[in-house]
Amino acid sequence: MKNMFIEYPKCSTCKKAKKWLEENDIEFVDRNIVTQTPAVEELTEWIKQSRQDIKKWFNTSGLKYKELNLKDKLASMTDEEKIELLASDGMLIKRPVFVSDKVILIGFKEEAWKELR
Repeated sequence: MKNMFIEYPKCSTCKKAKKWLEENDIEFVDRNIVTQTPAVEELTEWIKQSRQDIKKWFNTSGLKYKELNLKDKLASMTDEEKIELLASDGMLIKRPVFVSDKVILIGFKEEAWKELR
């Protein structure tokens, strides 16, 4: 599988992460999180592989997250419901997401991304 960089092109953090990948000669396939929102099956697999709490996958600073009042609703939802919600709208997913055979990264923290080199 090729490395996949899932981003929202207008997101400043995504731009920083993309620039970092290019500067470090890390090859990737670019994917728009809105026009090619990850499917339930993909998210289920990635969340499992990332070993991150599913809550970490939500873009908690996004307008959609706040509009839907998810801060209060997530606690009573099943993991399946959360994943379906994430798959229903790419803007709910924390970004960028980097998917490779070895690692799944969500959000851009340069320290964590250094392991890609």
